[in-house]
Amino acid sequence: MFDPPETGGAHLAHGDRASEVSERFLNAELSLLSFHERVLAQAARADVPLLERLRFLSISSTNLDEFFEVRVSSIKQQATYGVGYPGLDGRSPREVLAEISSRAHAIVAAQYRLLKDEILPALRQHQVRVLDPDEWDDEQRAWARAYFEGAVLPLLTATALDPAHPFPNVVNKRLNYVVELSGQDAFGREAEIAIVSVPAPRVLPRVVRLPTSAARAPGGFDYLLLSSIIEGNIDLLFPGMDVRGAWQFRVTRNSDLWVDEEEVDDLLHAIAGELPRRNFGDAVRLEVDHRCPESLTRFLLEEFELDAQDLYRTDGPVNLHRVAQIAGEVPLAHLTYPPFIPATPARLPPDADIFAALRQGEILLHHPYQSFTPILDLLRRAAHDPDTLAIKMTLYRTGADSPIAQTLLEAAQRGKDVTVVVELRARFDEEANIDWAQRLQAAGANVAYGVVGRKTHAKLLVVTRREGDRLKSYAHLGTGNYHSKTALIYTDFGLLTADDAMTADVHDLFRQLTGLGRLPAPRKLIAAPFLLASHMEAAIDREAAAARAGRPAWIKARMNSLGDPEIIAALYRASQAGVPIDLLVRGICALRPGVPGLSEKIRVRSVVGRFLEHSRVFAFCADGAEHVWISSADWLSRNLHRRVETCVPIEDPTLKRRVMHEGIELAFGDTSDAWELGADGRYTRVGGEPALSAQAQLLGRLSVERR
Repeated sequence: MFDPPETGGAHLAHGDRASEVSERFLNAELSLLSFHERVLAQAARADVPLLERLRFLSISSTNLDEFFEVRVSSIKQQATYGVGYPGLDGRSPREVLAEISSRAHAIVAAQYRLLKDEILPALRQHQVRVLDPDEWDDEQRAWARAYFEGAVLPLLTATALDPAHPFPNVVNKRLNYVVELSGQDAFGREAEIAIVSVPAPRVLPRVVRLPTSAARAPGGFDYLLLSSIIEGNIDLLFPGMDVRGAWQFRVTRNSDLWVDEEEVDDLLHAIAGELPRRNFGDAVRLEVDHRCPESLTRFLLEEFELDAQDLYRTDGPVNLHRVAQIAGEVPLAHLTYPPFIPATPARLPPDADIFAALRQGEILLHHPYQSFTPILDLLRRAAHDPDTLAIKMTLYRTGADSPIAQTLLEAAQRGKDVTVVVELRARFDEEANIDWAQRLQAAGANVAYGVVGRKTHAKLLVVTRREGDRLKSYAHLGTGNYHSKTALIYTDFGLLTADDAMTADVHDLFRQLTGLGRLPAPRKLIAAPFLLASHMEAAIDREAAAARAGRPAWIKARMNSLGDPEIIAALYRASQAGVPIDLLVRGICALRPGVPGLSEKIRVRSVVGRFLEHSRVFAFCADGAEHVWISSADWLSRNLHRRVETCVPIEDPTLKRRVMHEGIELAFGDTSDAWELGADGRYTRVGGEPALSAQAQLLGRLSVERR
């Protein structure tokens, strides 16, 4: 069983160096690492289906990769060049790196322990086996050698290190081998070390299923790791040489792109030119087979200019997340979560006129429990509707095969006036976004890249039709990306509306994103970086004033991350005034809850379950009026001050009650997937009988059609 380590107390308080700053705030990077620990804890749960545990293990590994690529790389730069500032908790970059190293090493050790001691042995009970080389029989060994010769050997590149062959430029997160050799080759050359680079997984799958003829038992699923196949047959790559050993390794590199937006003439071409460099940024982590000799690990560390704390020895495949391939291939339904079909609101049957339905009132969608299809239907009907004149949309994350982008392309080809604001700087989705931007431009769409220095993170779609002698607009505003695949695994709210004031605000914001001028005073929609921060602070302060005056007051909110110091300070003031504050924060939380005299009225919980919690909801008592908002923004400084975001009021009483109940109240009754954050920075699992999962309850309740 894996539970997150206790990471509070003396560590978080700096011992004798505790300061007012560190007592008020938690470190953002370490808070995010705590979230990764909670994800890994899902892989250790006996009540989670076995193949889903394997998926959670893979997600944990992928999360840690990105943490090093983005977070650790940034902190290392600050430490190296002395350009950073202490975090909100007062820690220096070097102190944070030391704590990250300690906890990340514990996470990696737990990952491999779970894989080897729990998950793989349990899978064997269901005839799903990953066979180690020492248990291959003669037939399997022969099959592996034939597979290596026919499908692997021609694709491998070996570089013997000598004056004519310097150390190769190793690709970010790619599987490699360091090989120890002796003897002479055909040219009489001698080399003691060679580096073998393995092509990308799309070329060589990292997990290979044995054919039925070589399988251990009929009806079973026997797999070999590519790393084992290579290691067991690598002598064929060095004929006539003595291979003393071969050990896998992998390097994680800084993957943040840097483009001076004010200096470049064409942002698209500048980012496209930077993308290849992502594979060869500064090294930040070295993973190596735990059996690799110390002399070779020191050699690799020197080559990548890394320290001992950057070395991670692995008792298994260095590309651990690739084992998720098994979960996607094994057709054993009893080892996975039960399938579900997202419901469609009753007002939107398959043949519905979505425009007429929205004229009757707003429709709330709660993904993934409710279908993403109504958003696609709105776009598709607009693309084919003779009365539709214009479509405007923001695209942050799309995917290479996005049906949303494809429909926009079709609408432009059919002569609609299509305007798309494509965020080219959406990390790790830049390539797909660039491709769609170019295709949309070629089809005649108006494509913009937002505002220099501001990521466009808002989720907006507006369709304008000619209806009689007037123009009428219909909009979708949401908390999640226009990505049909993540809509099945991320929890998000979306509002479909024909409200004239709301759609007018959306049009105004698009004019800012594609043109110039000042943003008019909003009618309903609150946007960042303009008014959102001040609006949220004012709403928090009003609750504090109400509590001091003896009137009812409360604050309930959920978000991915909480780190803006001004918002946190306002929440502390409200707590000190006596306002009960319930916060659901999935990942980063720099606020310390439950501190006497500071935040004792604040509760913070995190839900980690089957789906990724992604919704943002902000709710205030407002003297009984209950103001409820859904938003694309977290309460982070970057979202409130350096991004284009939207915050959408939910005004319909029925929909408001749904958002409160589904988005917040159920989660605070969760006794299965919830964690409570303590003042010391530690998360403890919330227990109770019966074990209630908010996500499972929503699956049950929203599987029927409802408004």
